[in-house]
Amino acid sequence: MISTKLFRNAVITAVVALGFIGPAKADTQQDLAGASVIEEIKKRGVMRVGMSTFVPWAMRAKDGSLIGFEIDVAKQVAEDMDVEIEFVPTAWSGIIPALIAKKFDVIIGGMSITPGRNLTVNFTIPYAHSGQQMVASKALADGMSVDEFNSSKVTIACRRGATPCTAAQELFPKASLRRFDDDAQAFQEVVNGKAHAFITSAPKPRFWMQKHPGKLFMPTEENLTRGDEAFALRKGDPDAINFFSNWIRVHTSNGWLKERHDFWFATQEWAGRVEQQ
Repeated sequence: MISTKLFRNAVITAVVALGFIGPAKADTQQDLAGASVIEEIKKRGVMRVGMSTFVPWAMRAKDGSLIGFEIDVAKQVAEDMDVEIEFVPTAWSGIIPALIAKKFDVIIGGMSITPGRNLTVNFTIPYAHSGQQMVASKALADGMSVDEFNSSKVTIACRRGATPCTAAQELFPKASLRRFDDDAQAFQEVVNGKAHAFITSAPKPRFWMQKHPGKLFMPTEENLTRGDEAFALRKGDPDAINFFSNWIRVHTSNGWLKERHDFWFATQEWAGRVEQQ
């Protein structure tokens, strides 16, 4: 039987020990908060955003400025943080390594959440939901059904390092893929009759088909895949994930994200402002 005195001493020892552990945990949490990219942005007064241009997410206007859904989103985030914004255009194939190398603070660029990417970066909750569509060459593929594109005789163009190339490999494993650094190059391959089809994020294929009805058609109006787009951040920063995810919740609830998404994805009211491709 343990004596009352021994038991009391054991309790006191445990409480003292917890007293030392408590502040240590608090210090760790404060250290994490102080090291967050959110604190860096506030001190700097500028949020640096990694992005890559593709319609209608981010585009060059005729005056050279950046416009698009992602641009509106990033600008609103900066405004809500009361900081300036700096866009860092980056080739899509190298955008995650650039984030890890601290070339910018966050990727706001229509990046779909995938398990592979999530092994390297952390994602917020989704702020947009899109998918991949296909546009095809009338000269090479007129009359072909979607299933017929899964053939060794077919060539599909896509943007290097992006979700469309992954979708093309999964949906059309027998087809040959031609990877390009940007959508414009991949699209031109189809217009020039050098590739049967091009896969990229909706609604770009529909816009291009409407622009080139004599050369292009869509084998299906349905999306080939569904995606969940989120902000990407460096690992080990829970405060940043918390802030940006809650920003998305707020602007989902108040309807702002839907209004901006509908403007850029459901209309072409902005088309006259964009450089011709």
